[in-house]
Amino acid sequence: MPTKDSLIELETKLAYQENLLEELNKVVCRQQDQIDDLHVKLRSLQERANELATGASAGETEAEIPPHY
Repeated sequence: MPTKDSLIELETKLAYQENLLEELNKVVCRQQDQIDDLHVKLRSLQERANELATGASAGETEAEIPPHY
């Protein structure tokens, strides 16, 4: 049968583990928010790059003389 001291020790360890679990959960939630934000930014950059690529290829068909000539 467990002694009173061993029960207190187990309860203390459990309390520390519960606290650690809460802290880790907060970290994971913050990281997921950052990942979601980065996905949005990446999509925006991809769309912008596609727009620039499309605009550049359309501009290549026209021979433009630079303004300093």
